[in-house]
Amino acid sequence: MGSNTVQWQDLGEGGLTLWPHWLTAVECQRLWAGLQALPWRQYPLRLFGREVLQPRLTAWASDADYRYSGLILPATPWPDELARLRDRVQATTGQRFNSVLLNYYRDGQDCIGWYSDDEASLGPQPAIASLSLGATRRFLLRRRTDHGERHELRLNGGDLLLMGPGIQEAWQHALPRQRRLTQERINLTFRLLHPDRYNVATIAPIEESS
Repeated sequence: MGSNTVQWQDLGEGGLTLWPHWLTAVECQRLWAGLQALPWRQYPLRLFGREVLQPRLTAWASDADYRYSGLILPATPWPDELARLRDRVQATTGQRFNSVLLNYYRDGQDCIGWYSDDEASLGPQPAIASLSLGATRRFLLRRRTDHGERHELRLNGGDLLLMGPGIQEAWQHALPRQRRLTQERINLTFRLLHPDRYNVATIAPIEESS
């Protein structure tokens, strides 16, 4: 296990808790190697009336299907290493998770636009735990009702970030392009799906045009 130093940031409606270097460099390397065997896919999305491919690769492990934008991410058995990691994340954060969405950013051109994890399948005021591997990337937040109010974190490999209850309702987040960046990054976001809400999940964000 990496650093035990915990950083807390109060955003009013909820808070961010950051465990810097939660995984050691050796643990990150081992996990990265194991994740290469996952069935990574590049899914389509609708952007300005046309279908384009998401600028990142995606994988999924969950106890149930995830339905969004006409697509289905089928329930996938948890690889042993991911199941053990989920248990560690739960022990650290005090939250329960039954699903993990993984995004593979191949370089700084891969990104994700402004969105919130506020779909009905996550229930009211979800907690989302985000684990970063690989390249350091900018992580932005902006208030939904005032886009001028923003915060920025630089997430390093091994950092664990918990977006606590209340954040998704009041804030959006994004991972912007960094055109000069050539290194890869994998992000794992642990979440709790509610079985009675699976059929109305809509996780696809609207991508920025830049």
